[in-house]
Amino acid sequence: MRIRSKLGLGFLIASLSVTVMPTSIVLAGEEQRAPPEARTSGTLSQAVMRSISRIQELMTPEDPEDEPDLVSAKEELDELRERRFERMNDFEKSTLLNFYTNYYLTLEDYIGAIRSFEEILLIEELREDTRLRTLRSLGQLYAAEENWRSSIDNYVAWRELSFDEDDIVYRGLSYAHYQLEEFAEALPYWVAYMEFQLAAGELLDRDDYAYLNGLYFTIEDFDRALGLTKSMIMLFDDPTDWMNLSAVYASIDDEERRVRSLNVAYLKGYFDDETRYLNLGQSMAGVDIPASGSKIIADGISKGFIEEIQENYETYTQMYLLASMWEEALEPAERVADLDPTGDGYDTVGYVHYVMTDYREAAEAFQMALDKGDLSDRGDTLMFLARSLLELDDFDGALSAAREAADIGDESASDRASTYITFINNTESRFNILADRRQDAIDFYETYPPLN
Repeated sequence: MRIRSKLGLGFLIASLSVTVMPTSIVLAGEEQRAPPEARTSGTLSQAVMRSISRIQELMTPEDPEDEPDLVSAKEELDELRERRFERMNDFEKSTLLNFYTNYYLTLEDYIGAIRSFEEILLIEELREDTRLRTLRSLGQLYAAEENWRSSIDNYVAWRELSFDEDDIVYRGLSYAHYQLEEFAEALPYWVAYMEFQLAAGELLDRDDYAYLNGLYFTIEDFDRALGLTKSMIMLFDDPTDWMNLSAVYASIDDEERRVRSLNVAYLKGYFDDETRYLNLGQSMAGVDIPASGSKIIADGISKGFIEEIQENYETYTQMYLLASMWEEALEPAERVADLDPTGDGYDTVGYVHYVMTDYREAAEAFQMALDKGDLSDRGDTLMFLARSLLELDDFDGALSAAREAADIGDESASDRASTYITFINNTESRFNILADRRQDAIDFYETYPPLN
């Protein structure tokens, strides 16, 4: 996860405000004296003050409609540095370097800003508030440059020096550790960030909770992820959180609750893609309610979320087959047969007709499967064709199909086919015997004259 977009640098240090004192009025005949140099590390000399004031005007014009003159500002910064830097006191140096950082930040030259901030930290007598601001800014800038270790180092240095905590520092430390895949280290900083914000009366948005939940998932702390996900559902009722709830239950092997939570999301109208419809539909079969699964898949097809392709119609058909809803299975099975380049689709249609004891349609479908070819198990299709034809008293056709099955199958399949051939022959013999008896009975009754 890249976090450059999360790190808006607008909250870096603001442009340094400098109160410019008016210069003394020189009266006629009065000797003009050079202003005194600053004697302490906490004041600006008149010469530095004038230069800084001019630079500030160039970078931040008084009239908001005027464009900043950054080129001239940089020239004056460089000139001031070259002319006086070695003679400046520590406050003057930090002031000058802060203007450099503002210049580089305005240009989004983060590397230049980092160099200036690092130089500020080298100043011996640096004010504590300046050092803290510099460390925090470096933490943010190094993160913007994806130098996560340096970002962490500066944030940690800030915390060691500061008596207070800061939400930006907590957040920055968590992000940086996350980017380094130090997820266990990222977690407590984010928890601290959220607690800090809540204690300050700030509202947390869903992204704050989602990031924490992502950490729980990553370190596989599913117990905490479950509790947090439930809280997020109560707070935001977001479709993604319902999906996450299902994922948590899957992670802790609670299949019943996984399917139940997914079904609630479906009933709330939160499904908007094929994967979710198919997942729930098939999951319903996994908890022994395939009929409900078939309705969900049918709903997904009717709403256009589930693409009408062979694979999806196969899943749809399977739901009805698992629910023993044979008549309902017939239509999607026929769609599969039309889409399937092999004969397997017609084999399924034949099987559905066979179970429904519609043997003539079954035999036709099995024959179409054989004609189309490229079957997963041609021998099995031939055996079902033989059974269907036997039910239709087509003994020759049944024998032909069974003999072909015996010829192409492995030893076990061949033995089964041979056994069935014997069964066909025995059935035909019985059929012929019964037919002869019926005919004899007819001939017997025909020898008597009709009754008047």
